[in-house]
Amino acid sequence: MTEFFEHHIMWECAFRLFLSFVAGIALGLERKSRLRSIGMRTLILISVSSCLLGILSTYMAGINDFGFNVTGDPTRIAAGVVSGVGFLGGGAILRQGMNIKGLTSAAIIWAAMSVGLSFGSGLYIPAIAVVAVVIISLIMFGRLEEKLFPARSAKTLRIMFEDSNVDIEDVKRIITYCSIVVIDENFTRVYSTNQLIVCFGVRVPRTIDYKLLSLKLSTAYKLSELTITD
Repeated sequence: MTEFFEHHIMWECAFRLFLSFVAGIALGLERKSRLRSIGMRTLILISVSSCLLGILSTYMAGINDFGFNVTGDPTRIAAGVVSGVGFLGGGAILRQGMNIKGLTSAAIIWAAMSVGLSFGSGLYIPAIAVVAVVIISLIMFGRLEEKLFPARSAKTLRIMFEDSNVDIEDVKRIITYCSIVVIDENFTRVYSTNQLIVCFGVRVPRTIDYKLLSLKLSTAYKLSELTITD
């Protein structure tokens, strides 16, 4: 009887680890489909490792579904996992120019950890539901965000005019026509050469026709320089 019970426990643990493995693959495929640095291997490792630590926490606490007589606090290992994965997620967040990247990947690392712990504790339905919600949210709401807020990347648009006689409002209209959102603006007047330098803080969509922007501005005004940087 004891041998059968232990055999049943091993199959139960294997099943939980398998589910966490599948969850890591599902979350990793979504990240790789968007060409993000966080991929399947990372999320599989996080999910499966968290699952194993959840099983270990369950075992050490003597949870009834395993039938052990040992006693302990089941939250101690889980709390350590949450803290450790928090540092791992923080490493995925990077600042590139005026943009902050990696927040979603860090959140997915957190989700993979929580799903792994849930599978390790035997909470199958909540964990599967979270995986489904995460993937649906990333796909559906990602497309919705791109549709409602196409201008997402923050950049600096620097324009140097050969003549200071420039209609700034007209320049802003040209920029807006090219699907660029103007956030703020700064001016520099070079009196020795009668040049005007305007720096716009802008948000640009994922795809933008830079040739059209350059053509529109150079047709309306004499330009010495036009640059867009992060």
